[in-house]
Amino acid sequence: MTDTASSPTAISPIVSPREERVGFLLVFLSALMWSFGGTIARFIDTNDSWTVVFWRSVWAAAFLICFMAWRDGWRGMLRLFRNMGLPGLAVAVCFATASTCFVVALAYTTVANILLMQAGVPLLAALLAWVLFRERVAVATWVAIAAVIAGVAIMVSESLDGAVSPIGDGLALLIAVMFSVATVITRRFAHVRMTPATCLGTMLAAAFAASQATQFAVSTHDMAFLFAFGVINLGLGLAFFATGARLVPAAIAALLGTFEPILGPLWVWLVHAEVPSVRTIIGGAVVVAALLVHIGLEFKRQARPARPGVTGLPSPN
Repeated sequence: MTDTASSPTAISPIVSPREERVGFLLVFLSALMWSFGGTIARFIDTNDSWTVVFWRSVWAAAFLICFMAWRDGWRGMLRLFRNMGLPGLAVAVCFATASTCFVVALAYTTVANILLMQAGVPLLAALLAWVLFRERVAVATWVAIAAVIAGVAIMVSESLDGAVSPIGDGLALLIAVMFSVATVITRRFAHVRMTPATCLGTMLAAAFAASQATQFAVSTHDMAFLFAFGVINLGLGLAFFATGARLVPAAIAALLGTFEPILGPLWVWLVHAEVPSVRTIIGGAVVVAALLVHIGLEFKRQARPARPGVTGLPSPN
């Protein structure tokens, strides 16, 4: 869930060292909250994925509304929704699709498969921006994109030979594509605020799931984990990220965001003994390595002082 703002863009506004440290902590905590998603989901006994999507989305929407009301006031929150426009609606649809597919995909594939595919979102977004808007892409980024495609191909190859369900891999890939589209939109339309757009996305997901669910009643045990799934994993993670990402450079935010795909499979392995396949490990390692190298180069570029008389240097993405 890190990725609508994880693609490197402009360097963050000047902040004090203390604020920057707080930003580091908040962005890390957001990745930590998001990494618990698969582990929490595996505790839920409800068989109907649409029921899970409904309650997770309801709890997340309720939390995000309260968060925005506390941060911006009721009038400020309504203003944020009004100012989103069509780009905000598009981001909301992308998020609704991705968050729904995440829950459904868990019934068909491993947590590692889903999260490691998501790790390549910033690079897939760079590819998409080049296709749609001909944004400049550096040679190093092209190499990283090729590595991500290769890593994803290794993971998806299991569904081609029948080793795993193609539905799971297809949904995992769709999640990555939706987050990539959302990333490109937020970069092209800088006024789009992630929190209200994502909140609207949870509402859309809840409304669609309500039309598909076979039941809404769940056990107290399941409701407790659905609350954690929606509030702690989804809502709190976004609140941390939305608050902290503005205080740190974009490359650092992206780097801290990689803790989600790294820690997520680890928690599921430790708690539920869900071991990813060899191809998932190999393909995921390729994706994460490509992303880390790309972020490292981007951070180095951002830290390099501009040459005298040169302004407005184009982004490598």
